[in-house]
Amino acid sequence: MSQPPAIFDTPLIRANLARRPGQGDFVTDLVLADLQDRLATLIRDFPKALIIGPDSARLPETARSASAEIRFERHAAFAGSDDLPPIEGEDFNLIVSLLHLQAVNDVPGYLARLRARLAPDGLLMIAALGGETLTELREAFLAADSLVYGGASARVAPMIQVRDAGALLQRVGLALPVADVETHVVRYASPFALMAELKALGAANPLVDRPKRLATPALLTAAANAYMARDGDPDGRIRATLEIIWLSGWAPHESQQKPLKPGSATTRLGDVLGKA
Repeated sequence: MSQPPAIFDTPLIRANLARRPGQGDFVTDLVLADLQDRLATLIRDFPKALIIGPDSARLPETARSASAEIRFERHAAFAGSDDLPPIEGEDFNLIVSLLHLQAVNDVPGYLARLRARLAPDGLLMIAALGGETLTELREAFLAADSLVYGGASARVAPMIQVRDAGALLQRVGLALPVADVETHVVRYASPFALMAELKALGAANPLVDRPKRLATPALLTAAANAYMARDGDPDGRIRATLEIIWLSGWAPHESQQKPLKPGSATTRLGDVLGKA
């Protein structure tokens, strides 16, 4: 089977992350806090759990479900030669993937490989940046490229749309799939402050087909002006959208709820509604 074309430059992502091991960032903080809240609602033990994320030093060693402590085996997201780091040992009752899915080249293959490592009735949880993330920056650079160079260049990576996420889980054979999205609007002092933070976080342009020439001062100034014109606030600050998509699904098991067969209902909808 042929491999899908590479969209993301994984070695570049790995090199960018290597320059900031253990460095905090508010996106990871948000996702980790939300993960703990979601796990705390589950009345379930997870005796063998795995967590994957860009910076393994920032991943939690433990968390809690509603009934037990969870101890994680931690893996760095971009440490392997392909999208998924090497994972050994027995299958897992819980696999968590954080801020990785949006930068893998073969999304269905990645999900299928995680699914294959789930024990029966095991849970897969994923948090990834959604398609509306940094849409303001993307539009600003499109306008700047057209103004300075007369055409558009790929400067902000494409990301997953929430409408596609649930279907991806079903495609790899996960039961009871759920997809939901959380949207945050973050404000920065200027477009240059946002660009500087992205660079410091190791999130510089990760695309294989990124422009070969460096961004010139003229391009950056044009992008900043376009950003301020479209998404600037009266106080001089700018808005940036952060969209986090959460996916979850279970490895099939006979104990799970199953939909009723068509025609098996014993009560008419009209009776419930009090209609003839």
